[in-house]
Amino acid sequence: MSRLLLVIAGGLIGAPLRYVADRAVQARHDSLFPWGTFSVNVIGSFILGFLTGASSLFPDSIQFFAGTGFCGALTTYSTFSYETIRLFEDRARFLAVANVTASIVAGLGSVFLGTAVSQSL
Repeated sequence: MSRLLLVIAGGLIGAPLRYVADRAVQARHDSLFPWGTFSVNVIGSFILGFLTGASSLFPDSIQFFAGTGFCGALTTYSTFSYETIRLFEDRARFLAVANVTASIVAGLGSVFLGTAVSQSL
């Protein structure tokens, strides 16, 4: 299967999963903070860290399907950016700064954790 088709197949799963997960998580919180986007970005970062750390264990096709396609569609930098700007515009500046700070710290931490978990196997 060509690399492009693997990326498309992964994206076909990741994009709707992001939508469903985002809605499910956000529905459980009565807050302006974008918990849904935060959650999918942290989970996607962990998965990508895991795949990257275990890249020698998987064929390249898994990296294209799960890493580039699935994780690329599951995570969303554009929505994170939009929601942060929206928080600023709604004068929820503390939440906007918290969103940026928590997303960077949790995202990077998840990548490191995923990499560490995969390398411990």
